[in-house]
Amino acid sequence: MPRVLLTGFEPFDGAALNPSWEAARLVAADPPRGLEVTSTRLSCVFGRAVDELRAAVRETGPDVVVCLGQATGRPDISVERIAVNIDDARIPDNAGRRPVDRPVVRGGPAAYFATLPVKACVAAVREAGLPASLSHTAGTFVCNHVFYALMHQLATERPTTRGGFVHVPALPEQVLDRAQPSLPATTTAHALRALLTASLRPTDLHTPEGITH
Repeated sequence: MPRVLLTGFEPFDGAALNPSWEAARLVAADPPRGLEVTSTRLSCVFGRAVDELRAAVRETGPDVVVCLGQATGRPDISVERIAVNIDDARIPDNAGRRPVDRPVVRGGPAAYFATLPVKACVAAVREAGLPASLSHTAGTFVCNHVFYALMHQLATERPTTRGGFVHVPALPEQVLDRAQPSLPATTTAHALRALLTASLRPTDLHTPEGITH
């Protein structure tokens, strides 16, 4: 049975919840048929989160790793395509760290592409009746920090393991204005089950998901 490691983050910036962890633990408790899913909660702290992720990868020996993060303001499940080798924090992390213009891995490549079939993952979420998009930036905060570190670890230690990052919307209880986009954790978990099943496809779809600006 294929093994999946699914990570989410602890709450940050004063929030009580983080939808990435709420969804991750729901999926691990009720995984898609045919998959063994382990969930791990990461600290929202530069450096520490990477140490926790590396340990979890080595302990579980997964076939697929999908890291999740919160993207307040985004209306859909955003499958990230590329991680860049830069930390540039607009706000402090949970330990008060705020790196600026610093590489995630000194001497590492400028960027890594996700090795998930990203377009197939987007299509699978849409087929499940939920909004999804292919994103070309994971930001420069702890989410991108973890995404880049994951891909670097897989490239150097586990080249046959697939990996990637997915941003999820805020929870309804986190938004003050009902006009702001949000998804319940159960809905996000449903989308992620479809995405994880698609992550095992041998090839990606060849469909346009690019941007024009």
